[in-house]
Amino acid sequence: MDEIQSAAAERGRKMGLSYAGALLPAEAHALMQRGAKLVDVRTQPELLYVGKIPGSLTIEWQTYPGNRPNPEFLGELAAVVGKDQPVMFICRSGVRSHGAAEAASQAGWKHSYNVLEGFEGDKDGEQHRNTVGGWRKAGLPWIQS
Repeated sequence: MDEIQSAAAERGRKMGLSYAGALLPAEAHALMQRGAKLVDVRTQPELLYVGKIPGSLTIEWQTYPGNRPNPEFLGELAAVVGKDQPVMFICRSGVRSHGAAEAASQAGWKHSYNVLEGFEGDKDGEQHRNTVGGWRKAGLPWIQS
C-alpha cells in the first residue's frame, strides 16, 4: 500500500468507515493519474451544468429526476470497474459518494474509497459552495459543458 492509500486508510479508521478509506481531492487526483478509477455519482444535470472531471466515469447514485436510488448502480459499476481495482467515488460534497463507497465495499470491491469534500465542497457562511474545500477549490482539472 502506498503513502496516499495508507493515509486514506488511517482517515477511514478514525472515521469508522466500512470501506478502504477516505481521500482528499488532491490524493484522489494523484491515484487517478496512476490508474485508479474515479466514479462521479452525481446526476446527469449536475454534470452538465456544474461541471465534470475529465477521465472520470459517471454512474448516478440517485436517479434524476426524483433522487431515487439507482437500482442498476452496482451492475453499472461492475461493467466498468473490476472488483480488484481501486475505485474512488465523488459527488457534490462527499455524502452520496460515501453511500456509494459503502455499497461497493459490501458488494466485494476491496479498494473502495470516498473522496472527502466532493466536487464542490461544503457550504460557506453565506451558503455558497466552491469556497470551502472540494475538487474545484483545490484547482484540480474539470470541464463544463
